[in-house]
Amino acid sequence: MSRIAFIAALLTAPTLAHAAEPIALRDMGSFHIGGRLVEISGKPVKEVTFTPGGVPAKVDPNGTYQVEQMYVQYFLPANEKGAYPLLMWHGGGLTGVTYETTPDGREGWLNYFLRKGWAVYNSDAVERGRAGWAQYPDIFKGEPVFLTTANPFERFRIGDGAGSYDPDPAKRKLMPGSQFPNEGYENFVKQNVPRWTTTDDAIIAAYIAEIDRVGPSIILFHSQAGSFGFKVAQARPDKVKALIAIEPAGLGDPARVDVLINIPTLIVYGDYIEKDSRWPKIRANGIAFADAIKAAGGRVDVIDLPQVGIKGNSHMVMMDKNNAEVAGLIQKWLESQGLTK
Repeated sequence: MSRIAFIAALLTAPTLAHAAEPIALRDMGSFHIGGRLVEISGKPVKEVTFTPGGVPAKVDPNGTYQVEQMYVQYFLPANEKGAYPLLMWHGGGLTGVTYETTPDGREGWLNYFLRKGWAVYNSDAVERGRAGWAQYPDIFKGEPVFLTTANPFERFRIGDGAGSYDPDPAKRKLMPGSQFPNEGYENFVKQNVPRWTTTDDAIIAAYIAEIDRVGPSIILFHSQAGSFGFKVAQARPDKVKALIAIEPAGLGDPARVDVLINIPTLIVYGDYIEKDSRWPKIRANGIAFADAIKAAGGRVDVIDLPQVGIKGNSHMVMMDKNNAEVAGLIQKWLESQGLTK
């Protein structure tokens, strides 16, 4: 057994990931991509004590900074069955952890699709996680947005609207039949990170750099990344072989839908949309965008999970208890599009 296969076997042992079979990889690794150099001037020099009891050092904040890069981690299966790599892009206030182990300890979509033979590239977008921050408002304009512990519970259709969250899991008002792992909610909010609302152009530039490096790929994207997935496809239509939009909160340029007509597209929506104050409009916008692509001659499949018998899904579909069932639906769609070997 190779060292990589041995490590993969350890990482996927039943005691850690509850998986029956080890994952065999031919390679794994990571890289940073994109970004630019920015000059900062006019700042006062400071003295900083980096370690308690240490000797202060002068730090001059004036100079050149590397900013707006993105972090990408890749896993390449030993027996590759996907025709193209699968790029996983997370939503707002989140990182690539979205697709890793679920908050209650089950396997996430990264492992699921890796087991199906897909080369998976999972990323932390600009200003998230291991991509790193930059000064604000000097470089990142405005201030970051932070979420309270209750906010995702009430806004991501986990709980039954405003006031549904309670620190006591037993007192939380979940959506009826909710598939979100309530017992893991604290682990979910530990994943939440600050986000800016002013960095979209930088994020799109980094994602374009990623697909330029990786080559022809399939993009699976969630929520805020809706606009990133569609706009990157519009920028690189020759390199995007399929789009999988999981509850996209943003969309592409409606004036350029014709660019997407040769890219098979799947849009997936979860449950309880009609009970939310915002999601009926968000979904309507997504359907209108899909209809525009189809009117131009493109191929778009829209799946509302409750209508195909998969019920109880929150906005965090990939973390819900039935995440493997939804992943299976996506896998079948990919096979139906001739995207497997």
